[in-house]
Amino acid sequence: MPYRQFEEYNIKVTDDVKERYENIITELGEDTTRDGLKKTPERAAKAMQFLTQGYDQDPAEILKSAMFKEGYNEMVIVKDIELYSLCEHHILPFFGKAHIAYIPDGYIVGLSKIPRIVDVFSRRLQVQERLTHDILECINNTLKPKGVAVVIEASHMCMMMRGVQKQNSVTTTSGFRGQFEKIETRSEFLKLISEKLS
Repeated sequence: MPYRQFEEYNIKVTDDVKERYENIITELGEDTTRDGLKKTPERAAKAMQFLTQGYDQDPAEILKSAMFKEGYNEMVIVKDIELYSLCEHHILPFFGKAHIAYIPDGYIVGLSKIPRIVDVFSRRLQVQERLTHDILECINNTLKPKGVAVVIEASHMCMMMRGVQKQNSVTTTSGFRGQFEKIETRSEFLKLISEKLS
C-alpha cells in the first residue's frame, strides 16, 4: 500500500485511507477541489491513523520495559490521567480521565508507563467498558500485583452531539482485582481519587 510518512508523529498515511475520505466528503455533497477542502482528506487520514495507532503498540511490553524489584507494598495511585478515544459505534470521540491504582507484590513500574498504557488502549476503536477492562487486565497480568483498580469517567460525543443530545452526562466505569475486591481497600482508593491535594 503506498503511503507518505507523517513525520511529526511517525505515522504512515496510506493513500487508500486518504482516497476513502475524499470519496466520503464527495458523497456528502462537498467539492474536494475547493481551497478549504483540498488537503482535508489527507489531514483526516493522518488524524485517524494517529488516533488508532494503539493497534501497533504492545502495552504489556511497555510495562515490562520499566518493572523494578522493590519491597514497597502499599497502594500506588496515578489519578486524573487524561484520555481521548473513539467510540467504535459512531467513530466519534469520548474523553475524560482514568484513575488507576495497584498494590505491588515485589515489583513496581515506572509511573509514566501507566498513562502510556491508557494511551495505547485509548488509541483504538473502543467502548468505555472494554477500555476499563483492557487496562485492568494488562496491569494485573503483566505486573502481577496484589490488587489493581481502574475507574474511568468520560463524556461521549455520540451522546452529546447526536442521539439523546445530553451535553452534561458523564459515564463512569470501574474494575477491581485482588485486594481491591475488599470493601475497605476499594473505599480507600475511591476516597483518595475524589480528594484534591491542598
